[in-house]
Amino acid sequence: MYIDIHSHILYGLDDGSKNVEQSFKMLKIAHENEIQDIIVTPHNKANRHNASKRTIEERMAELQHHADENGYGMHLYAGTEFYYRSELVELLNQKKVCTMADSAYVLIEFSPRDDYAYIRDGLYAILSAGYRPIIAHIERYQAIMKDQSLVDDLIDMGCYVQVNVGSVMGRFGFRTKSDTRKLLQNGRVHFLATDAHNDTERPPEIDSCVRKLYRKYDEKYIDDLIYKNARKVIENVYI
Repeated sequence: MYIDIHSHILYGLDDGSKNVEQSFKMLKIAHENEIQDIIVTPHNKANRHNASKRTIEERMAELQHHADENGYGMHLYAGTEFYYRSELVELLNQKKVCTMADSAYVLIEFSPRDDYAYIRDGLYAILSAGYRPIIAHIERYQAIMKDQSLVDDLIDMGCYVQVNVGSVMGRFGFRTKSDTRKLLQNGRVHFLATDAHNDTERPPEIDSCVRKLYRKYDEKYIDDLIYKNARKVIENVYI
């Protein structure tokens, strides 16, 4: 069983699922991949018409009903993938947006071209406000991948690290695959997630990837990446 903490499965809110039919197909794929729980994480970016907390919860409830009707035994939780900007702490403090499963954890995205100082200072601001940042798909950030020891500094600050299934499997090129494998080899990852956007090119598939990882890495480490750490997010306890 797996828990997916990064998914754009809610339809019509961002560049993820386009309609309810596609969301239903994604749920079916997730179920077939033994994903037990999903934290839904639509994008929230500056100067965009972002989905309200109410809209996220309503669409999530619609998908939850479909999952229940089909006997998937799956539970969905509300969340958000926040694109970092200076006003994000104020937005979080207003309590009008969805943190990860209503916990202190927040999923934070940066531009691949942001420099390390900007990323570090942004994450420090989130931490200082009492939140626990999860860095979304860290393998994309060029400044950090040039020197992966910087990841240790971010973890020491109190941050957590997520990588995408597609990156592990080489769907975004050899360099990204190599960087992601290096992160895993050095124990610098807390979460493996699908970052699913549709039912075709970026589906919520994880099972084949996890089976490969179990053959390469310590079983306890992989258990943490795919289930145990995510369960702690849902329970709002420290990892």
